[in-house]
Amino acid sequence: MSRRQALGIAGGAALVGATGALTVTAPAGAATAWRNLGVVTANIGRDNLGQREAAIVAVRNALSLEGPEDRPLVGWQEIGEGDGDEKEKGWINEHFGPYYNNLHLNDAGHRVPISAPKVYNVLAQRVTPVHPGKEGVSPNRVVSEALLSAADDPALQFAFVNTHFVAGAYNGREDPHEAWRDSMWTLHFDVLRNTVMEYWRTRGYPVIWTGDVNRDPMPMLYPAKETRAFASGIDQIGWIEGTNGVQIQLRSTKVVPMNVDGHDARVAVLQLRRV
Repeated sequence: MSRRQALGIAGGAALVGATGALTVTAPAGAATAWRNLGVVTANIGRDNLGQREAAIVAVRNALSLEGPEDRPLVGWQEIGEGDGDEKEKGWINEHFGPYYNNLHLNDAGHRVPISAPKVYNVLAQRVTPVHPGKEGVSPNRVVSEALLSAADDPALQFAFVNTHFVAGAYNGREDPHEAWRDSMWTLHFDVLRNTVMEYWRTRGYPVIWTGDVNRDPMPMLYPAKETRAFASGIDQIGWIEGTNGVQIQLRSTKVVPMNVDGHDARVAVLQLRRV
């Protein structure tokens, strides 16, 4: 069975490790210095399976910064999705090793896990279900989430969200499941915005998100409030600022070839500070 025909898994994923608000009040005074944070969205793909490990290594080496800042924060997609093995999971654990927390590899978010460098502490994790999938068409879809804080500045906190939308919706081609695809894409957009983003934003946290959105152009989640690193393409990185004093700005972008299928890793080097 191909990855596009991966088994639909009945039922949505349960929430994992949800916690309440953890906001730390920022002390008054001058703004902190900007710090670099490289963010990567990486769909490992399904065609040239022999290139998967090299692709994961390329993602780990995506940055050209100094010291701990050279460790990217990664949102993965299609991990273990229809490949018939768990090699991708093993390679992530191997190459994103002692300097990382590899989150959601063993829970309901295992197709869209997160690799978070340990220069950020993990304060909370959640997996939010979107839809149960459809056999022979699409697996179930979820949103994986983590609340992170800088290890050397605990008040610098933000949420990181990663997801993968259903394929085949709004792509200009029709198939027998087109109405279902469009409906599930719209549902996913609503869950991402109204359930996931609002959960974190109402607690004051800015949200950085990654994902394969399978729609180009993708509507803005928050018109006039959201920033995207890339103006087009289905592999996206975006962010929405919160109210806890953490500012985010874009420093640079790049693309890292993975040579597995049509997806290349996309990289946004962000800068964060607390005011």
